[in-house]
Amino acid sequence: MERGLVIKNTGSWYHVKTDGGKVVECKIKGNFRLKEIKSTNPVAVGDYVHITINREGTALITEIEDRKNYIVRRSSNLSKQSHILAANLDQCMLIVTVNYPQTSTIFIDRFLVSAEAYRIPVKLIFNKIDAYNGEERRYMDALTELYTLIGYPCLAVSALKGEGVDAVKEELKGNVTLFAGHSGVGKSTLVNCILPGVNIKTSGISAYHNKGTHTTTFSEMYPVPDDGYIIDTPGIKGFGTFDMQEEEIGHYFPEIFKASSNCRYNNCTHRHEPGCAVRDAVENQSISGSRYTSYLNMLDDKEEGKYRSAF
Repeated sequence: MERGLVIKNTGSWYHVKTDGGKVVECKIKGNFRLKEIKSTNPVAVGDYVHITINREGTALITEIEDRKNYIVRRSSNLSKQSHILAANLDQCMLIVTVNYPQTSTIFIDRFLVSAEAYRIPVKLIFNKIDAYNGEERRYMDALTELYTLIGYPCLAVSALKGEGVDAVKEELKGNVTLFAGHSGVGKSTLVNCILPGVNIKTSGISAYHNKGTHTTTFSEMYPVPDDGYIIDTPGIKGFGTFDMQEEEIGHYFPEIFKASSNCRYNNCTHRHEPGCAVRDAVENQSISGSRYTSYLNMLDDKEEGKYRSAF
């Protein structure tokens, strides 16, 4: 029996780096799927596991150690199952682009809400700053101001030109960091810039649709200097909230949660009730209209019992 860290998932196999430093290909022992785990992948990159190595040099994962945390997304439209993106994270870095392709604030907010629900700090990394015109630059500055004020640090980089990348490297030291974002935002280019030896396959964006084309298909963990790891994930199209009650959603928007303590009703949904402090705050612009729109959009999901992949 050996202990190790799951550093890669290829669908049917897991690559586990043992405490002794060797990488072993593992399968899951069959009964894992029965243990009340509704996810498509009961074992995730970042998990610490116990393995039993057989004579051929492959192994079986026999036990998962308790997780500090994990982050999930719904595995597909209308699916009742979730997909665990990664486990035991210190932080997430959400790579976003103001254009080429544009990352919507609804997508950003859905990701932030999910991370809040699993108590994982997030930093926003605005990429492709070399490509932005004046108007796009001003929009990026406005988003940076908005999210920094709420409590999400923002960094601006050009992975292509290497601008701002040192500041990102500094934040990675000693941390297990999940990199996430839409396809085409330059996530793989950024990882290659931080770890030149890794050479992850990158793809451009489709000029016709201004959307990314998928390259990474499975999550993988890469060591970074000073005892940290990057977990690179496949490009995410949509981010549905999972296992979240309607009344909980407002708790994961920190500024909405703070304002809601002054609402007249305890169970205020901040839609139409009289004496709603949140709507007042939106009107006097102390809560951003885009954040309120994202909140309503997520409430609509719950009402209709569906997950929209468009965001």
